Amino acid sequence: MTYTGEHLLPGQLGHLASIVSLVVSLIATFAFFKSNRAVIPEEKKSWLRLARIAFFIETAAVVITIGCLYYILSNNLFEYYYAWSHSDKTLQPEYIFACLWEGQEGSFLLWTFWHCLLGIIVISKGGKWEAPVMSVVSFAQFCLATMIIGIYVFGLKIGSDPFLLMRQKGILDNAPVFIDQATGLFKQDYLKFLKDGQGLNSTLQNYWMVIHPPILFLGFASTIIPFAFCFSGLLNKDHSWTKPAVSWAAFSGGILSLGIMMGGAWAYESLNFGGYWAWDPVENASMVPWLIMVAGLHTNLVFNHSRYSLKTTYIFYILSFSFILYSTFLTRSGILGDTSVHAFTGADMSLQLILFILVFFIPALWLFFKNKKDMPTVKKEEELYSREFWMFIGSLVLFLSGLIIIGQTSMPVFNKIFGTKIAQPEDVLFSYNKLQIFIAFVIGILTAIIQFFKYKKTNGKELGKRLLIPTIIALALTVIFCLILQIDYYDHGAGFLVAIYLATFAAVYSMVGNFSYIFAVLSGKIKTAGASVAHIGFGLLLFGVLISSSKKLILSHNTTGIALFEKTDDEDPAENITLFKGIPIDMGKYMVTFMGDSMNTRDKQRVFTIHFKGKTNGEEFTLHPYWLKNNRQAEGFGATPDSKHYWNKDIYTYVSSWQQEGMDTATFRPAELRVGDTTFYSNGMIILNKVDITQSATKALGQDSSMVMGLDMTVVARDGSKFPAKPSVVIRNDKADVITDTVLAQGLVLKFNKVLNDKDGKLEIGVKESNTLNDSLTLKVIEFPFIGALWLGVIVMVIGFFMSVYQGSRKLKKSGTER
Repeated sequence: MTYTGEHLLPGQLGHLASIVSLVVSLIATFAFFKSNRAVIPEEKKSWLRLARIAFFIETAAVVITIGCLYYILSNNLFEYYYAWSHSDKTLQPEYIFACLWEGQEGSFLLWTFWHCLLGIIVISKGGKWEAPVMSVVSFAQFCLATMIIGIYVFGLKIGSDPFLLMRQKGILDNAPVFIDQATGLFKQDYLKFLKDGQGLNSTLQNYWMVIHPPILFLGFASTIIPFAFCFSGLLNKDHSWTKPAVSWAAFSGGILSLGIMMGGAWAYESLNFGGYWAWDPVENASMVPWLIMVAGLHTNLVFNHSRYSLKTTYIFYILSFSFILYSTFLTRSGILGDTSVHAFTGADMSLQLILFILVFFIPALWLFFKNKKDMPTVKKEEELYSREFWMFIGSLVLFLSGLIIIGQTSMPVFNKIFGTKIAQPEDVLFSYNKLQIFIAFVIGILTAIIQFFKYKKTNGKELGKRLLIPTIIALALTVIFCLILQIDYYDHGAGFLVAIYLATFAAVYSMVGNFSYIFAVLSGKIKTAGASVAHIGFGLLLFGVLISSSKKLILSHNTTGIALFEKTDDEDPAENITLFKGIPIDMGKYMVTFMGDSMNTRDKQRVFTIHFKGKTNGEEFTLHPYWLKNNRQAEGFGATPDSKHYWNKDIYTYVSSWQQEGMDTATFRPAELRVGDTTFYSNGMIILNKVDITQSATKALGQDSSMVMGLDMTVVARDGSKFPAKPSVVIRNDKADVITDTVLAQGLVLKFNKVLNDKDGKLEIGVKESNTLNDSLTLKVIEFPFIGALWLGVIVMVIGFFMSVYQGSRKLKKSGTER
C-alpha cells in the first residue's frame, strides 16, 4: 500500500548508506590487517590501497547517513520515529543539529563520524603504523555500524535503525485515528493526523547541547588511537609505537578534559544542580577514562625517556579505551536509570554493548599477557630522586582515583549481577570528596615538584635549592588565602578541614612550582612548557574547586517563615526564601524583590524577574532565572539558573517552586511571633501588636470561670491598606476553644495555635489563605567564591595539553619516527 505524504527516499538512502558503512568497514579492517601482516612490499601496498579506498567509502557512507537523518529532522518528516521522537516544528536550526545526537542512534553516528576524521589524519601521516592502527579503528567502525543497522539475524535484533517509520515502530498501533477499523491496517492518509513531533527535551534546548556532546564524543573517539597504537605494538611485537602515541594521548587528554568540563559549565549555567559537578554516575563514567589516559600519557613519557613503565603504559591505554566502552554501556543500558539524571535508554542493546566491550578488551589483554615476558625492561630499580619514579607514582595515584570512582559508580551493576541491595551512601557527594581530596593533594604536590627532577638521577642538594623558594612562596600564599577567605569548613569535622587546607596548599604549590620551572629552568621558553602550562591549569582548577565548594554560602535562608513545598532529598525549604510579587524581602546581604514573570511562548520559558539591592553598598542588579515547560509527556517544568558574575564570586540563583495567582492553600501554616514581630503572607504582612488576657468573674453566678487570650493583630496589604484581626482562645475547665478571625478582603484566616515559650512570650499562630493567592515563589541563592578560577584553570590546562601535542609532533617530525 502507498501512504499519502510519506517521504521514503531519504530513509531508504540513509539505511542503504548505513549498510554500506557496515560492509566496507569490515573490508577495510581485513585489508588493513592483511597489509600489516604482508611481507612483500608490493603486496603490502596493494592491500593498503584497497583498505584506504574502503575506509574513504565508509567515511562517505557515514556522512550520507548523517545527511539523510538531518534532512529528515530539518524537514519535519514525522513519519520517521526518530524525527517524531526528537524534534518538532518550533525548533530553531541549531537545535535541529542537537536532535541528531540527542538520540541513542545519533550519538553512535556522531562517534563514528569522529573516528572517520581521526582515521583520515592517521592515513595522511602514513608510516609503518598506519595499517595496524587503522585495522583497529576500522573494526571499531564496524562495531559502531552494527549499533544503527537495525536488522534481525537468526531472530536476534542487531542495533536500532534511526530510519524506522512510525508505522513500523508500533507506536500508533493502538490509536484508532490512525488505523482503518475495517482492515486493521494504517489509513492511507494517516500522516494528516500526525501534526507534530514530541520535540527536543526542553532542558536540552540550550547552546551547550549544540557544542558539548560533539566535543565530548570527539574525546571519546580519540581514546581509540592510543589504544590502537598499543594494540598494534602487541600485535607486531614492536614497542616503538610509544613515540607517535604520545601526541595522540595528549590530544585525547586535552579534548576529553574540555568536553567533561563543558558538561560541568552546562550543569552550572542551565540546570538546577546547585553547582557544576554532582558526582553523577554518567559524569564519573566520562571522568575515569580521562584519569587513566592522563596516567598512561605520563608513563608513556617515562618509557620514552628512561625505558621504564612500558607494561604499565600498555595497561593504562587498554583500560582507558575499555572504560570509554564501559561508560557507553552504563549510559545506554538503563542500568543507571535510578541513580543518574543523565542516563538514557533507547532500544535494549545491553548484550550488544557488553560484547562491544569484550571484543576489544579480551584480545588486548590476551596479547598483553602473551607478550609480557618479551617486553623490554630495565632491571635496575628507579632512583628515588628521579623524575621517572615520581611520574610513575603520580600515574598510579591517578589510576587509583579512577578505580575508586568507577567502583562506587558501578554499584548498580554489582547489585544487578549478584542480586545484592547495596545502597548509595546517605551523603553521596561527601563519600566521593573525602577520598578524592587526599588524591588531589598528592597530585597537586607531584605536579609542583616532578619537573624539577631529572631523568635517571637528580642531585638532592640542587633539587632542594630549586624547590626552596617556590615552597616558601606557596606556603605563604596559602596562609594568606586561608586567612583572607576565612576557610572554616567544619561541616564534616576538623579532619576534613585539615584536608582542605592541605589540598589548597597543593593547588597553590602546583601553580607556583610550575611558574618557577618555566622561568628558572626553561628560561622563559614558553613553547617548550606545555606540561608546565597544563599543570598550572590543573592547580588553578583545583584551587577553584576547593574554594568555591568549601566556601559556598547559602544566602537564601527563609526569613519569611512561609514554605511553599515540603522538604525533599534535593531541596530544603529552610534554604529557599519565599518571595511575594512586589514585596521586598530581607535576605541577609540583600533586599530581594520578585518583580514579576512573563511567558516566552516561543521558547516555552516562564522568565522570572528578581531584583537584588545590597544592604551595605546599595548595589542593585536584576537576574532572570526561568522555568522551561517540558514538552515530553508529563515531565513538567525544569528550572534554569541565572548568575551575577563578579571577578571573585558568582551570585547563583534558581526558582525552586512557584505559585500563581488563583491557587488556594487549604491548610494553616505555622508562624512564630512575639509582640511586635511580623510575618508575611502572599499580599503583605501580619503584625502582632499585643496580647490581651482577661479573666471572667462568673463563678459567683454559678458558672465556670474562663480565661480569654486575644491577639491584637494588624494585616498590612502591599498597597498600604490595613485591616484589624483578633483571633482568640477561650480556656474553660482546662479545655481550649480556638476562635479564628477572618480578613475577607485579603482571603486570610488567622488563629492561635500554642504558646511556645512563656518567658519570652513566643507564640505560634496559624495562617491560612483561603481565597486567592497572589504570585509567589521560592528562590535558592548561592554565593560561589572564586569559581572563575575553576573555568580559567580548565582553559589553561587544555591549552597546555595542546601545546604538548604541538611540541610532541615537532619532535616526531625531526626524529623521523613517524614514518
